Amino acid sequence: MGLPEKIKQIEEEMSKTQINKHTEHHIGMLKAKLARIRAELESSTSKSGGPAFEVKKGGDATVVLIGLPSVGKSTILNRLTNAKSKVAAYAFTTLTVVPGILRYNGADIQILDLPGIISGASSGKGRGRRVLSVARNADLVLLVLDVFQPGQIQLLKQELHGMGIRINEKPPDVTINRATKGGLALTTSTKLTKLSQATVKGIVEAYGVSNGSILIREDINDDQLIDVLTGNRRYVPALVVLNKVDLVTSHYLKEVTKQVGTDFVPVSAEKGLNMELLTERIWETLNFIRIYLKRPDGEPDFEKPLILPAGSSLRGVCKKIHPRFVEGAKYAFVSGSSVKFSGQRVSLDHVPVDKDIVTIMK
Repeated sequence: MGLPEKIKQIEEEMSKTQINKHTEHHIGMLKAKLARIRAELESSTSKSGGPAFEVKKGGDATVVLIGLPSVGKSTILNRLTNAKSKVAAYAFTTLTVVPGILRYNGADIQILDLPGIISGASSGKGRGRRVLSVARNADLVLLVLDVFQPGQIQLLKQELHGMGIRINEKPPDVTINRATKGGLALTTSTKLTKLSQATVKGIVEAYGVSNGSILIREDINDDQLIDVLTGNRRYVPALVVLNKVDLVTSHYLKEVTKQVGTDFVPVSAEKGLNMELLTERIWETLNFIRIYLKRPDGEPDFEKPLILPAGSSLRGVCKKIHPRFVEGAKYAFVSGSSVKFSGQRVSLDHVPVDKDIVTIMK
């Protein structure tokens, strides 16, 4: 029996099995087996699936536009950036990755217009795996929906999930350490309501870990545990963009929230409606800070701030300047909201905030 047949067999067994406390362990083991076979199939077919789209990352972050054909991704790209992505009123206009640069608040944000995906994309249909593989390396995913087909959001999430991309999720707080003997020791710092200890150990052993320790710090389910064991999941923030809203009423938009939720950006790329709002939401979601560098004997450079993720330390600032700059750096003087007074001397472990002025001393 080949791998596709094995996958189909397991899926059929799962569909026939009622989910309850008595079948929890069995379902968990089937999911673990299914995930391993899918990974094996992906590995065996990746070489024959055609070359991946070659996209050189640029700027301070990369944002990808994901959506079905003809939802307006190319028009959004052209509105946000200086790109000239081809636009037409028929499907599959974009046949490759089209990049553009959005310049905002001193940051250069790379926006990528990807070919439209279809149902089954994560399994390879319509070059879907090549398209979705680009999203694995993104810092932000924009899920672009046609206002008349809001239900597409479920398909987009499903296909991204099939590629190991977890949008708007955090990695499960689980640590697994392997050992050569002693069996499996499970420690939890919270009550597990979705998994029994036997199921946890069974799934872990299904991945070849029979000795070691498992530390679980949150109430996870079997899918999250499998994600940890698989080890190749990507956790990426996402924004829902509802396009062509100029064609509907406010009452219709309220009805749409039943399918996409309330957190979406309504735009009309063709009319240029709410594109500034979309730009602001992209900036907010990327969660950047701007650092203004200042030489000891000069003025701060307010024209070209250093762009870093929030929470970066001054060591990160040094590395952003140059990978080896941190080797000679000793301390820094900081002015701004992160310190008590202007020009305060701090160590390189200090965490600056947006619009801080920093002088690195060597």
